[in-house]
Amino acid sequence: MVEDDDDKIIWGAKAIGQEIDRTERQTFHLLERGLLPATKVGDQWTSTRRRLRRMFGGEEAA
Repeated sequence: MVEDDDDKIIWGAKAIGQEIDRTERQTFHLLERGLLPATKVGDQWTSTRRRLRRMFGGEEAA
């Protein structure tokens, strides 16, 4: 099975912030408050482009 780029896991607040055009600190704040669709694995936050785009209206929800 070939993984779509939108489904690849984005690791860390810095990388997630780059996807949503926010600083690492801004992103970390949003993540800690539960305002972004992300999951914490160990001490790292993870998400996917698809989850982030759905939240911001860039893709219709499936």
